[in-house]
Amino acid sequence: MDIFGDLMMGLSIAITPINLVYLLVGAMVGMIVGVIPGFGPSAGLAILLPMTFGMDPTGAIMMLAAIYYGAMYGGTITSILINTPGESATVASTFDGFPLAKNGRAGPALVMQAVASFVGGTVGVILITILAPMFAQVSRSFGPPEYFLLAVMGMLTLIVMIGENWKLGVISALIGFALGTVGVDLETGQGRYTFGSAELIGGIYFIPIAIGLFGLGELFYAFYQGMHNSSSGGIVQYDKEERFWPSAEDWISTRMTMVRHSILGFVVGVIPGAGATIASLMAYSVERSISKNQANFGKGEMAGLVAPETANNAASSGAMIPLLTLGIPGSASTAVLLGAFILWGLRPGPLFMEQNPELAWGLIASMYLGNMVLLAISIFAIPLFVQMIKVPYRILGPSIVVICTLGTFSVHASFIETYLMFAAGIVGFFMRLYGFSAAALVLALVLGPLAEEALRQTLTISRGSFGIFIDRPASIWIIVVTIGLVGVLPLINRYGKSVKKRDKAGA
Repeated sequence: MDIFGDLMMGLSIAITPINLVYLLVGAMVGMIVGVIPGFGPSAGLAILLPMTFGMDPTGAIMMLAAIYYGAMYGGTITSILINTPGESATVASTFDGFPLAKNGRAGPALVMQAVASFVGGTVGVILITILAPMFAQVSRSFGPPEYFLLAVMGMLTLIVMIGENWKLGVISALIGFALGTVGVDLETGQGRYTFGSAELIGGIYFIPIAIGLFGLGELFYAFYQGMHNSSSGGIVQYDKEERFWPSAEDWISTRMTMVRHSILGFVVGVIPGAGATIASLMAYSVERSISKNQANFGKGEMAGLVAPETANNAASSGAMIPLLTLGIPGSASTAVLLGAFILWGLRPGPLFMEQNPELAWGLIASMYLGNMVLLAISIFAIPLFVQMIKVPYRILGPSIVVICTLGTFSVHASFIETYLMFAAGIVGFFMRLYGFSAAALVLALVLGPLAEEALRQTLTISRGSFGIFIDRPASIWIIVVTIGLVGVLPLINRYGKSVKKRDKAGA
């Protein structure tokens, strides 16, 4: 069956009434999660994943994916209105988004960011439709050696993107790998670090760790910063604007901005470990360097908002390709999504689209619909989200704690997992405080057991010889690509950070 036929089949699954409801709920929840300052898609997915138990896997994956890219839409609302990024990928949106709002153009800025997010996300999904089957076809020759090397590549690229704190990233990853060794050794049948607990025989589940690190950890850090002592004041007077819709000049001046940064964002998103944050910073820098209005950047230039918004949504789409075709998450959010697939007995990889065409193509088709839904929500629910921003953290915080606790306990009705969630929350707070990487820990926790299994299978095949990694052409290519990424990504990371510091200083 050709790509168009596969997509039509997926669309017929996505438009069933129940799946449309899941999609709408996921989009709304994602927007709300994105609006909450300090949270983001990884926190929202981790907290809400337990709520999908009992659902049909296809509908559940569609809803979780909608939360993922919906949070990318919502995260910019606070960037524009109160100069507070909803999550790291929308930092670049504050450079010109907030100045636009201060200049009385919050309405046009919010509409343009919604359209830019829609264009970037939709172009990204179109490229997924075209390229994902090709990636899957190429990766069908992969065996245990290639899967092990891909897991290593995913971890290394994330660690080097941490930049100056790469040592803390390595420590974070090692902690994740250590947690991944808990349970029964499948080869020897011996228990490892279970401390006599029957509930740890199956290993440490990633859900309580992810909920604790991203949900409670971020919440505790917000309390530490004193956000519970205020009601998020400083909101722009949206209702006193002269104009709600963007001008013709706004549309004309940014049309090519959307096109070029959709492609740039997607390419960056496909690289494991790069992600939407790097894509948005690169897009802002590129747009500023080629613009005829460089002096206006940082003072309320519409292209300075449109470029990062287009790129970060295209990057979130691009990150789905290595997840679906290689089974390798390139970020904390896609690591949680990978955990969701595993939870329902699904293993993303080269054969995933062939063995589960309904789910794979249903998910891709739902992303087209999801971007349409999010565009409508982003524009017509702007007044509602402006009011939501005013909800004080002292009210929001306790609600999040309750949701995290109920969500964790509902998975296996396990008190130990609930205790682990609270412990992870405390650890997550200190990791955030001292610069450790919660994303690296979660990625290692998810990838660690997969890498260990692949390495053992590889050494069994080769009878203990590591030469197998350089005997196979696919393995050699992965090694070369990994070395290239590890060499190039730190330069990109340093460049992005310098752009961030320079533009924030000039804003």
